[in-house]
Amino acid sequence: MKTVNPAREDLSAILAKIPKNVPICMLNLLSFRARALYADHGIDCTGKEAYSLYLAMAVQKVTEVGGALVYSGQAFGSIIGPKDERWDEVLLVRYPSIAAFSAMLRMPDYQAAAVHRTAAVEDARLIATVEN
Repeated sequence: MKTVNPAREDLSAILAKIPKNVPICMLNLLSFRARALYADHGIDCTGKEAYSLYLAMAVQKVTEVGGALVYSGQAFGSIIGPKDERWDEVLLVRYPSIAAFSAMLRMPDYQAAAVHRTAAVEDARLIATVEN
């Protein structure tokens, strides 16, 4: 099943489970649309280009809350996984806490930039992790 944005209730449930005062790392798996799908922004670009618009603002906001983009790389294929799943890019983003991640999600500039992510992404996974 393709997914782009979390359901609000799913996001709240996951965020509530994560320990409050420990660093978290978000694993992002991204598959881009060939052409970005904007509702009314009049922007004509590829999904990858639209995601770049989002990522420029997102990285600024991640930094503002004390986090960092740890890794960004091109995906070439799954060695283990469903054959029909295809990812274009993988990102790891570290936050000092789940509260920092939540604060970023509430920032108006971040929310405004998220339109580019939605237009860009065909399918995604966002997996919250904490170190063992």
